Amino acid sequence: MKIIIIGGVAAGMSAASKIKRTDPDAEVIVYEKGRFLSYGACGLPYYVSGANDDYRKMIARTREQFEQAGIHTRLRHEVIKLVPESKRIMVKDLEKNKVFLDHYDKLMIATGTVPVVPPLPGKELPGVHVLKTLEDGIALKEKITSPDIQDVVIVGGGYIGIEVAEAMVELGKRVRVVELGDRILKTFDQELTDIASQELLAKGVSLNTGEKVEEITGTDRVSGICTDKGTYPADLVILSVGVKPATGFVKGTDIRVARNGAVIIDREMRTSVEDIYAAGDCAEVYSRVMEENTYIPLGTTANKCGRITGVNLLGKHEKFIGTLGSAAIKVLGLELGRTGMAEEDAKRLAIDYGTVWVSAADHPKYYPDPTPIHLKLIYEKRTGVLLGAQGIGEKGVVLRIDILAVAIHNRMTAAEMGMVDLCYAPPFAGVWDAVHIACNAIK
Repeated sequence: MKIIIIGGVAAGMSAASKIKRTDPDAEVIVYEKGRFLSYGACGLPYYVSGANDDYRKMIARTREQFEQAGIHTRLRHEVIKLVPESKRIMVKDLEKNKVFLDHYDKLMIATGTVPVVPPLPGKELPGVHVLKTLEDGIALKEKITSPDIQDVVIVGGGYIGIEVAEAMVELGKRVRVVELGDRILKTFDQELTDIASQELLAKGVSLNTGEKVEEITGTDRVSGICTDKGTYPADLVILSVGVKPATGFVKGTDIRVARNGAVIIDREMRTSVEDIYAAGDCAEVYSRVMEENTYIPLGTTANKCGRITGVNLLGKHEKFIGTLGSAAIKVLGLELGRTGMAEEDAKRLAIDYGTVWVSAADHPKYYPDPTPIHLKLIYEKRTGVLLGAQGIGEKGVVLRIDILAVAIHNRMTAAEMGMVDLCYAPPFAGVWDAVHIACNAIK
């Protein structure tokens, strides 16, 4: 059997590896538009900041290792068209500028996303960057080392935008974040983003929320930006306004896509066309807590779904158990984590829900350096079942959100979680952990 995988980063290479481990005789060919395979894109801001001094550390397995496993990889090859009726694809060799056809028995779409670049005047100026691929990270790292780069403007206050802002602060730059929405990090509820915003402001970051960028200015290179509220100097502009599924090549086929272009799949990763599967950031995914398909582009989910796709391409029928959208971010001296529903999700689904907001210490005051942990829980009023959790603090927050993710995954009630036997020792937690305190605040 010949299996073609389009996309060679998270989901694609997880699937390819699982296929070859399960059936060494299967023929697996991976077409990847970029120059690198199987890398951790979430590490890019930390490479740019210098926390990681070698981009190769982000590469999970090299091309040579995949080839040794019998996986044929074709870098700098872009699939530009699908013809499911004849099980063929049209591929462009980007190095040789040649187009050719290939055929498959089964196909996987794992193309991930592309950055959204608004149609701003000046967006093509030297000094305007995005940060999506490893190539982007290498280019930005080279640019940011110049002593001429002092004023950095980041357009967009989502995960990548704020992580890049932190990186620029670490490098000693003057940093401004311009966000169209009324606050940053909108996958978190406002109680948490208010605290994160204060942390950024305290460390010298300028936050311009509710502001629309209208133009990037400059002649030979970028010199500033103009918004609907003012003008600001910029030696470097980083566009981080979001991503969209890289699925333009499926147009004209019977593959169903969502409004944003994400491929619609079932829990076995099957598309609406026989023998074509999809997984990763290019596709929707099943939410365990909301019990519906949704779009949550996360590397964790991409790897899990890629693994499932690998066995299902070989004829199995494994189902994805579902995501909770668990995610975390470091914002200078704070860590934030979230899992399950946000309040907006509960409202949209017309759930009769309640919330609690609790502040506790990460460990008892009789051990040095206790710091506050703030937790917000969302629960179903009638049953007390936990639906969502978010937290912020200096340390120990994200691992506590992981605990709550397990509880939400298993549909535990707050009362049950409030009595779970967690570890206690003064360096780590109190006899009543912050998780216990938050859950027991739900009456």
